[in-house]
This record gives sequence, structure tokens and C-alpha cells, in this order.
Amino acid sequence: MRFFGKKDPQEQDAAPGPEEQPKASFFDRMRQAVSRTRESLGSRIEGIVALTRTVDEDALEQLETALLTSDLGVQTTTAILDGLRDRAKRKAIDGGAELRALLKDELKEILARPIAAHPAATKPADSPLVIFLVGVNGTGKTTSAGKLAAWFRGRGQSVLLCAADTFRAAAIEQLEVWAGRAGVEMVKTRQGGDPAAVLYDAAARAKAHNTAVLLVDTAGRLHTKTGLMDELDKMRRTAAKLIPGAPHEVLLVMDATTGQNGLQQARLFTQAAGVTGIVLTKLDGTAKGGIAVAIAQEMGLPVRFVGVGEKMADLLEFSPEAFVDSLLG
Repeated sequence: MRFFGKKDPQEQDAAPGPEEQPKASFFDRMRQAVSRTRESLGSRIEGIVALTRTVDEDALEQLETALLTSDLGVQTTTAILDGLRDRAKRKAIDGGAELRALLKDELKEILARPIAAHPAATKPADSPLVIFLVGVNGTGKTTSAGKLAAWFRGRGQSVLLCAADTFRAAAIEQLEVWAGRAGVEMVKTRQGGDPAAVLYDAAARAKAHNTAVLLVDTAGRLHTKTGLMDELDKMRRTAAKLIPGAPHEVLLVMDATTGQNGLQQARLFTQAAGVTGIVLTKLDGTAKGGIAVAIAQEMGLPVRFVGVGEKMADLLEFSPEAFVDSLLG
């Protein structure tokens, strides 16, 4: 079974109720989520397209400013502009409309490249798919764990949540609320307990009950002398003792509103925690949606999911095509 697998016919009754199902189409929801970025970037691009008859250096400089404003970053913007300049040298770009089409192709290619290079994990035949959610406090990590539980359950897969963020006040209670909303079970301990110990219990339970997916909400910081990355490494070793190859996915939860400022945190987690993909939250609340492209270009990591609201169903599986078409339609 793939990470983004099909429904198991034997588990159809596990899907969330009708009230949690999205009413709008996937594209419409993505378009609404990036509306603020589209108002910023899209309007600038449209202005360039409307005024450009011949694509020259002046037009490319205007495009550069528009991309930087949407938080694509210098490195990513430079890579895009270099590609367009190379294209213009080989064959003239015929006006603004073609420039927009080529820009869309460039963005889609950047976003799709890490997805192809790092395909989603495959569920082992005889054990749960183990997914760690990591990231600093305030990014929406615990909320994303609950939404992911509902996402998997809506696809007919059994889910167990592990409350391994034992240090943040109310983290366990918050995850318990989300577990109830998603209709899944949760393994927990007292606040201040050993995260690796509760993970061990959760992994053992998931194996014993043949659970399809084990989602682990980890700490964003610790109130002990032990470093956060050391604790995450300990948890990785604990998971692997019970379930070979675990964790199969380590998803870094990033707050889209932080833009370029969040990339340094992402680099630290990637180096120390073995991050395999990104959950980009609060995309609907920012004009810095271009950070998704920067993540793919600068870090080589696939964006797996995007958070587009506060409701249970407001977590979308990421699509480069839908994302770029929503921005630059």
C-alpha cells in the first residue's frame, strides 16, 4: 500500500462524516488557499504580461522583483531567471503570454523534481507505516497530526496517534481533542514523561492491532538539558527497534507565514532529524506562498501536504500543477 494509498474495502466505514468532506473541488480549494499570494504575485505577473511585447532584460528584471516579493528567495529566483534567459538566448520568447507559460513550466518543474526524487514511503507488508511529525512549536504540528489522521482514515486506513510531545503544556490534551474529532485512538503518557517510552508503547500497540498508520507528534522544544535533536534521534532508534525501517516518513511542519525565515529552521531539522517531506501550514493566511518553491529548490524536499484552513478537512495533498495553476492561472 502506498503512503497515499487507495481505500481498503474492509475499512470503508472508517471515513469521516459528511460534515468533514470538502464541498468545493480540489482546484477551487487550492485557488482559495493561495488567494493572498495570487493577489500579490499573480497581479504583478499579469501586469508584466500585459505590458510586455518583447521579452527583454527590463521585463525579466520586473519578473525578478515580483518573484522576490512572494518569498521565492534570491537563490530560487536566480535559478528561474537563469532558465528563462537561457531559453531567450536559444529562441526568442514571444511576448508576455509565452513568458507566463514558461514561468509556469519552470515552477512546476522545480516543485515536481523532489517529489520524483523522493517518492512517498511504501507501507511495509507486515507492519505499520510510521510517520514522525517534527518542527518547532507554533507551526501547527499537533493540529497537522490530527488532520493527517483524518486524511488517512478518510481513505479507509486505520490510524493510531502517538502523543510524544510530552513537554509542551496542553499538547497531549490538544492532540486528544483532534483524535476524538478524527475518530482514531491515541497512546499517551503524563506531561513530562519520556517521549521514547510512549512511542515504544504506541509502536507495540500498532503492531499488535495491525494498524495501517502510526502518526507520532513530537516535541518542538524540551524543558530538559537534553537537546531536541538528540531526543528525536533517540525516538528514531526506538521506533526502529520494533518496526524495521521506521520512521518511514519524517514530515517537517513549516508555517508558510514565516517565509524565508523558516528555511533555516528547516535546514536544522533536515540535517538532524532525517526529514523526508514538508507539511506547509497556514498557506491561506499569507502572501508568501512562494516559499513552497524555495523549499523544493533550495532544500530538495517535496511538499507533501498544505494546510489551507482550520477545519478537519483543511489539509490538502500537494499538487505542483494545481498550486502553480492556482497562482498564475
